[in-house]
Amino acid sequence: MADSYHSERDTQNILQLREILKDFPPFAKQYFLAQEASKESRTRLSYAYDIRTFFRYLQENNPVLRDRDIRTWDVSVLDDLTATDIDEYKSFLSVYKVNESLLGAPRENSFTNNEFGLKRKMSALRSFYAFYYKREMIRTNPTLLVDMPKLHEHTIVRMDEGETAALLDLIEHGGDQLSGQKKLYYEKTKLRDLAIVTLLLGTGIRVSECVGLDVDDVDFRNNGIHIIRKGGSESVVYFGDEVEKALLDYLEVRETITPLPGHERALFYSTQRKRMGVQAVENMVKKYSRMVTTSKKITPHKLRSTYGTALYRETGDIYLVADVLGHKDVNTTKKHYAAMDDQRRRSAARAVRLRED
Repeated sequence: MADSYHSERDTQNILQLREILKDFPPFAKQYFLAQEASKESRTRLSYAYDIRTFFRYLQENNPVLRDRDIRTWDVSVLDDLTATDIDEYKSFLSVYKVNESLLGAPRENSFTNNEFGLKRKMSALRSFYAFYYKREMIRTNPTLLVDMPKLHEHTIVRMDEGETAALLDLIEHGGDQLSGQKKLYYEKTKLRDLAIVTLLLGTGIRVSECVGLDVDDVDFRNNGIHIIRKGGSESVVYFGDEVEKALLDYLEVRETITPLPGHERALFYSTQRKRMGVQAVENMVKKYSRMVTTSKKITPHKLRSTYGTALYRETGDIYLVADVLGHKDVNTTKKHYAAMDDQRRRSAARAVRLRED
């Protein structure tokens, strides 16, 4: 089952989190221990990266802390900061540099945060402060006095029917213009790539859910796939004839591949005979989609939006779309398809005739 993949990822996240916490002050570890009951390991790991950025910022910019090892700090460090300090940190997050070492050689990496990244980092810090404030381990919580970054609504990018057909045709027949090594690589991966893109377009599953699939998660008797949703819940998503054909064609090729140990159950293999990763699928989708449209930046998530749009257009049932896409809150779904609702309302208005012509 697909839970084996997610269990392995969970284990990797936990081990990585433990390594990061080794460089944290003892009081900070209490927060992450408390989060185990309610947060996924991936979320806890993301929070750890964000809090590490905060600690490093304090060490580099606060004269009192500059010469003190982060591992020796106590919780009073949080109490000594003001709303102005937090505001300055928020400003710092827009563009910042981190000095790290690679194989013993120092290097400087630059980072930028868009409004989503900025809000996530500030949300992590607010959660961190709230933990100690509620337990009366600190007297003040300056994060509550700082405005959270505002998120602007972005247009939902999706493919139209012509673009979808062109994308699938390109993957299926795009090798005609290639030669040499490129053609060999294309022929080797064509049916796999077609199966993945058809599956994403035909079910709306997330790319992480896609790469987590094992071969025995596919049920051709009922045309369904067993997936582990974000958050760990299990679900069965059903697919149609086009997805069925693409998967069956790929499975014939898959039978000829001898996977590396530990990857025997994976549904989709990389050319290295390992389970495909999220980044590999994202790169593949971008590669093909650039040849179909230059005005839209198509990612696996955009294929998910394309499926949701098609399903809502066919059924008009926002609750069904939310259920199939695995949205816990239907308001998330409504936000994505509000524009289509507006179109439906406009059409309804035009359909009502008050007087005969």
